Amino acid sequence: WLKMPNAEVLSWVRSRFMPHIWCPGCGHGVIMHAIIRALIGIGADRKNTVLASGIGCSSRMAGYINACTLHSTHGRSLAFATGIKLHRPELTVVDVMGDGDCTAIGGNHFIHACRRNIDITAIVMNNNIYGMTGGQASPTTPFGAWASTTPFGAIDPAFDICRLAEGAGASYVARTTIANPRQAETYITNGIRKKGFSVIEVVTHCHTQFGRKNNRRLPIENYNFFKEASIPLAKAQTMSPEELEGRIVCGEFVNKDVPEYTEQYQKLVIDKVRG
Repeated sequence: WLKMPNAEVLSWVRSRFMPHIWCPGCGHGVIMHAIIRALIGIGADRKNTVLASGIGCSSRMAGYINACTLHSTHGRSLAFATGIKLHRPELTVVDVMGDGDCTAIGGNHFIHACRRNIDITAIVMNNNIYGMTGGQASPTTPFGAWASTTPFGAIDPAFDICRLAEGAGASYVARTTIANPRQAETYITNGIRKKGFSVIEVVTHCHTQFGRKNNRRLPIENYNFFKEASIPLAKAQTMSPEELEGRIVCGEFVNKDVPEYTEQYQKLVIDKVRG
Protein backbone atom coordinates (compact mmCIF):
# COMPACT_ATOMS: atom_id res chain seq x y z
CA TRP A 1 0.00 0.00 0.00
CA LEU A 2 2.89 2.35 0.73
CA LYS A 3 4.78 1.56 -2.50
CA MET A 4 2.80 3.89 -4.77
CA PRO A 5 5.13 6.71 -5.95
CA ASN A 6 4.38 10.05 -4.29
CA ALA A 7 4.89 11.80 -7.63
CA GLU A 8 2.02 9.79 -9.11
CA VAL A 9 -0.25 10.70 -6.20
CA LEU A 10 0.75 14.36 -6.39
CA SER A 11 -0.04 14.48 -10.11
CA TRP A 12 -3.69 14.07 -9.09
CA VAL A 13 -3.53 17.09 -6.74
CA ARG A 14 -4.05 20.70 -7.81
CA SER A 15 -1.15 22.14 -5.87
CA ARG A 16 -2.08 25.70 -6.85
CA PHE A 17 -5.08 25.44 -4.51
CA MET A 18 -2.95 24.45 -1.53
CA PRO A 19 -2.96 24.98 1.38
CA HIS A 20 -6.45 23.52 1.68
CA ILE A 21 -9.26 25.00 3.77
CA TRP A 22 -9.79 21.95 5.98
CA CYS A 23 -8.97 22.27 9.68
CA PRO A 24 -5.68 20.65 10.74
CA GLY A 25 -6.45 17.03 11.60
CA CYS A 26 -9.62 16.83 9.47
CA GLY A 27 -10.31 13.33 8.16
CA HIS A 28 -11.26 14.57 4.70
CA GLY A 29 -7.60 14.58 3.68
CA VAL A 30 -7.36 10.87 4.51
CA ILE A 31 -10.39 10.22 2.32
CA MET A 32 -9.04 12.30 -0.55
CA HIS A 33 -5.80 10.33 -0.45
CA ALA A 34 -7.76 7.05 -0.50
CA ILE A 35 -9.78 8.24 -3.52
CA ILE A 36 -6.67 9.26 -5.44
CA ARG A 37 -4.91 5.98 -4.68
CA ALA A 38 -8.00 4.03 -5.75
CA LEU A 39 -8.16 5.91 -9.05
CA ILE A 40 -4.47 5.34 -9.68
CA GLY A 41 -4.84 1.68 -8.74
CA ILE A 42 -7.50 1.05 -11.40
CA GLY A 43 -5.50 2.96 -14.02
CA ALA A 44 -7.97 5.82 -14.34
CA ASP A 45 -7.23 8.57 -16.85
CA ARG A 46 -7.65 12.07 -15.38
CA LYS A 47 -9.16 13.31 -18.66
CA ASN A 48 -11.87 10.65 -18.45
CA THR A 49 -12.52 10.89 -14.71
CA VAL A 50 -15.18 13.22 -13.33
CA LEU A 51 -15.43 14.20 -9.67
CA ALA A 52 -18.69 15.93 -8.74
CA SER A 53 -19.49 17.57 -5.41
CA GLY A 54 -22.14 19.71 -3.78
CA ILE A 55 -21.61 22.15 -0.92
CA GLY A 56 -19.77 21.67 2.36
CA CYS A 57 -16.28 20.94 3.63
CA SER A 58 -16.24 17.55 1.88
CA SER A 59 -17.28 19.13 -1.40
CA ARG A 60 -14.14 21.26 -1.54
CA MET A 61 -12.44 18.07 -2.69
CA ALA A 62 -13.58 18.79 -6.25
CA GLY A 63 -11.23 21.76 -6.25
CA TYR A 64 -8.24 19.79 -5.00
CA ILE A 65 -8.30 16.67 -7.20
CA ASN A 66 -6.73 17.17 -10.61
CA ALA A 67 -9.35 15.62 -12.89
CA CYS A 68 -12.53 16.82 -14.60
CA THR A 69 -14.36 18.31 -11.64
CA LEU A 70 -17.73 19.88 -10.98
CA HIS A 71 -18.56 21.86 -7.81
CA SER A 72 -22.35 22.05 -7.93
CA THR A 73 -25.15 23.20 -5.61
CA HIS A 74 -26.07 21.91 -2.17
CA GLY A 75 -27.54 18.41 -2.33
CA ARG A 76 -27.75 18.38 -6.11
CA SER A 77 -24.43 16.87 -7.09
CA LEU A 78 -25.94 13.49 -7.93
CA ALA A 79 -28.35 15.16 -10.35
CA PHE A 80 -25.40 16.77 -12.15
CA ALA A 81 -23.42 13.51 -12.03
CA THR A 82 -26.39 11.62 -13.48
CA GLY A 83 -26.54 14.04 -16.42
CA ILE A 84 -22.83 13.61 -17.07
CA LYS A 85 -23.02 9.81 -16.93
CA LEU A 86 -26.04 9.67 -19.25
CA HIS A 87 -24.34 11.89 -21.82
CA ARG A 88 -20.91 10.23 -21.54
CA PRO A 89 -21.40 6.73 -20.06
CA GLU A 90 -17.78 5.79 -20.78
CA LEU A 91 -16.53 8.25 -18.14
CA THR A 92 -15.58 7.26 -14.60
CA VAL A 93 -17.87 9.37 -12.40
CA VAL A 94 -17.29 9.80 -8.66
CA ASP A 95 -19.51 11.93 -6.43
CA VAL A 96 -18.25 13.14 -3.04
CA MET A 97 -20.74 14.29 -0.42
CA GLY A 98 -21.13 15.01 3.25
CA ASP A 99 -23.79 13.38 5.42
CA GLY A 100 -26.02 16.47 5.36
CA ASP A 101 -25.38 17.15 1.68
CA CYS A 102 -26.34 13.56 0.85
CA THR A 103 -29.16 12.61 3.21
CA ALA A 104 -30.87 15.93 4.03
CA ILE A 105 -31.31 18.38 1.16
CA GLY A 106 -29.93 15.78 -1.26
CA GLY A 107 -31.84 12.82 0.16
CA ASN A 108 -34.31 12.55 -2.70
CA HIS A 109 -31.54 12.59 -5.32
CA PHE A 110 -29.66 9.96 -3.30
CA ILE A 111 -32.48 7.41 -3.05
CA HIS A 112 -33.39 7.77 -6.72
CA ALA A 113 -29.76 7.39 -7.83
CA CYS A 114 -29.72 4.15 -5.81
CA ARG A 115 -33.05 3.12 -7.36
CA ARG A 116 -31.87 3.75 -10.93
CA ASN A 117 -28.57 1.98 -10.30
CA ILE A 118 -26.67 4.36 -12.54
CA ASP A 119 -22.92 3.70 -12.73
CA ILE A 120 -21.70 6.37 -10.30
CA THR A 121 -19.59 5.92 -7.18
CA ALA A 122 -20.94 7.98 -4.27
CA ILE A 123 -18.50 8.56 -1.41
CA VAL A 124 -20.30 9.87 1.66
CA MET A 125 -18.09 11.48 4.30
CA ASN A 126 -20.11 11.12 7.47
CA ASN A 127 -18.97 13.39 10.30
CA ASN A 128 -22.42 13.57 11.98
CA ILE A 129 -22.71 17.35 11.66
CA TYR A 130 -22.93 20.33 9.31
CA GLY A 131 -19.33 21.37 9.74
CA MET A 132 -19.02 24.29 7.34
CA THR A 133 -22.21 26.18 8.12
CA GLY A 134 -22.26 26.36 11.90
CA GLY A 135 -22.43 22.93 13.48
CA GLN A 136 -26.13 22.19 12.99
CA ALA A 137 -27.40 18.65 13.55
CA SER A 138 -27.56 16.48 10.45
CA PRO A 139 -29.65 13.36 9.70
CA THR A 140 -26.78 11.23 11.07
CA THR A 141 -26.16 13.11 14.34
CA PRO A 142 -26.24 10.44 17.08
CA PHE A 143 -29.03 10.44 19.65
CA GLY A 144 -28.08 12.69 22.56
CA ALA A 145 -25.23 14.45 20.74
CA TRP A 146 -24.84 18.21 21.07
CA ALA A 147 -25.08 20.48 18.03
CA SER A 148 -25.85 24.17 17.58
CA THR A 149 -29.47 23.23 16.76
CA THR A 150 -29.75 20.60 19.51
CA PRO A 151 -28.54 22.40 22.66
CA PHE A 152 -30.15 19.73 24.85
CA GLY A 153 -28.98 16.79 22.75
CA ALA A 154 -30.30 15.34 19.49
CA ILE A 155 -33.56 13.42 19.81
CA ASP A 156 -34.21 12.63 16.13
CA PRO A 157 -33.38 9.02 15.13
CA ALA A 158 -30.24 8.96 12.98
CA PHE A 159 -30.16 7.61 9.44
CA ASP A 160 -28.11 4.50 8.74
CA ILE A 161 -26.72 5.54 5.36
CA CYS A 162 -25.78 2.02 4.30
CA ARG A 163 -29.18 0.58 5.14
CA LEU A 164 -30.82 3.47 3.32
CA ALA A 165 -28.72 2.79 0.21
CA GLU A 166 -29.37 -0.95 0.41
CA GLY A 167 -33.12 -0.44 0.74
CA ALA A 168 -33.18 2.01 -2.18
CA GLY A 169 -31.44 -0.47 -4.51
CA ALA A 170 -27.72 0.37 -4.78
CA SER A 171 -25.64 -2.47 -6.23
CA TYR A 172 -22.63 -1.93 -3.94
CA VAL A 173 -22.71 -0.60 -0.37
CA ALA A 174 -19.83 -0.49 2.12
CA ARG A 175 -18.73 1.36 5.25
CA THR A 176 -15.36 2.08 6.83
CA THR A 177 -13.72 4.84 8.87
CA ILE A 178 -10.74 7.17 8.46
CA ALA A 179 -8.95 5.03 11.06
CA ASN A 180 -8.60 2.36 8.35
CA PRO A 181 -7.46 4.20 5.19
CA ARG A 182 -6.37 1.03 3.47
CA GLN A 183 -9.86 -0.42 3.81
CA ALA A 184 -11.28 2.87 2.54
CA GLU A 185 -9.12 2.62 -0.56
CA THR A 186 -10.18 -1.00 -1.11
CA TYR A 187 -13.89 -0.23 -0.83
CA ILE A 188 -13.62 2.82 -3.07
CA THR A 189 -11.74 0.72 -5.65
CA ASN A 190 -14.42 -1.97 -5.49
CA GLY A 191 -17.13 0.66 -5.82
CA ILE A 192 -15.60 2.28 -8.89
CA ARG A 193 -15.12 -1.09 -10.55
CA LYS A 194 -18.71 -2.11 -9.83
CA LYS A 195 -21.08 -1.67 -12.77
CA GLY A 196 -23.89 0.21 -11.07
CA PHE A 197 -24.50 2.69 -8.28
CA SER A 198 -22.01 2.29 -5.44
CA VAL A 199 -22.13 3.87 -2.00
CA ILE A 200 -19.10 3.99 0.27
CA GLU A 201 -19.74 5.62 3.62
CA VAL A 202 -16.53 6.76 5.30
CA VAL A 203 -17.08 7.71 8.93
CA THR A 204 -14.92 10.70 9.77
CA HIS A 205 -14.97 13.58 12.25
CA CYS A 206 -15.35 17.30 12.59
CA HIS A 207 -13.45 18.02 15.76
CA THR A 208 -14.13 21.74 15.31
CA GLN A 209 -17.93 21.62 15.28
CA PHE A 210 -18.78 18.17 16.68
CA GLY A 211 -15.80 16.82 18.58
CA ARG A 212 -15.10 19.74 20.89
CA LYS A 213 -18.75 19.76 22.01
CA ASN A 214 -19.05 15.99 22.42
CA ASN A 215 -15.93 15.01 24.39
CA ARG A 216 -13.69 14.37 21.36
CA ARG A 217 -11.97 17.72 20.99
CA LEU A 218 -8.69 16.52 19.44
CA PRO A 219 -8.33 14.78 16.05
CA ILE A 220 -6.43 11.88 17.68
CA GLU A 221 -9.30 11.35 20.13
CA ASN A 222 -11.66 10.89 17.20
CA TYR A 223 -9.23 8.58 15.44
CA ASN A 224 -8.88 6.42 18.54
CA PHE A 225 -12.66 6.41 19.03
CA PHE A 226 -13.16 5.06 15.51
CA LYS A 227 -10.53 2.37 16.06
CA GLU A 228 -12.11 1.23 19.30
CA ALA A 229 -15.75 1.47 18.16
CA SER A 230 -15.33 -0.26 14.78
CA ILE A 231 -16.23 -3.91 14.35
CA PRO A 232 -16.27 -6.05 11.20
CA LEU A 233 -19.60 -7.02 9.70
CA ALA A 234 -19.05 -10.74 10.30
CA LYS A 235 -18.65 -10.16 14.04
CA ALA A 236 -21.59 -7.76 14.18
CA GLN A 237 -23.86 -10.48 12.80
CA THR A 238 -23.23 -12.53 15.94
CA MET A 239 -23.96 -9.68 18.38
CA SER A 240 -27.18 -8.55 20.01
CA PRO A 241 -28.69 -5.07 19.44
CA GLU A 242 -27.55 -4.12 22.95
CA GLU A 243 -23.97 -5.17 22.18
CA LEU A 244 -24.05 -3.20 18.93
CA GLU A 245 -25.11 0.02 20.64
CA GLY A 246 -22.55 2.73 19.83
CA ARG A 247 -20.49 0.49 17.56
CA ILE A 248 -19.51 1.26 13.95
CA VAL A 249 -20.13 -1.78 11.78
CA CYS A 250 -17.64 -1.84 8.88
CA GLY A 251 -17.72 -4.03 5.82
CA GLU A 252 -19.36 -4.66 2.48
CA PHE A 253 -23.12 -4.83 2.97
CA VAL A 254 -24.22 -5.21 -0.66
CA ASN A 255 -22.42 -6.48 -3.74
CA LYS A 256 -24.91 -7.60 -6.36
CA ASP A 257 -25.22 -7.59 -10.12
CA VAL A 258 -28.31 -5.82 -11.42
CA PRO A 259 -29.00 -3.98 -14.72
CA GLU A 260 -27.16 -0.65 -14.95
CA TYR A 261 -29.14 2.45 -15.95
CA THR A 262 -27.16 3.86 -18.88
CA GLU A 263 -26.98 0.46 -20.56
CA GLN A 264 -30.72 0.00 -20.12
CA TYR A 265 -31.35 3.52 -21.43
CA GLN A 266 -29.24 2.82 -24.51
CA LYS A 267 -31.03 -0.45 -25.15
CA LEU A 268 -34.61 0.55 -24.38
CA VAL A 269 -34.66 4.19 -25.54
CA ILE A 270 -31.77 5.29 -27.75
CA ASP A 271 -31.62 2.19 -29.93
CA LYS A 272 -35.39 2.21 -30.47
CA VAL A 273 -35.38 5.89 -31.40
CA ARG A 274 -32.60 5.33 -33.92
CA GLY A 275 -34.02 2.05 -35.20
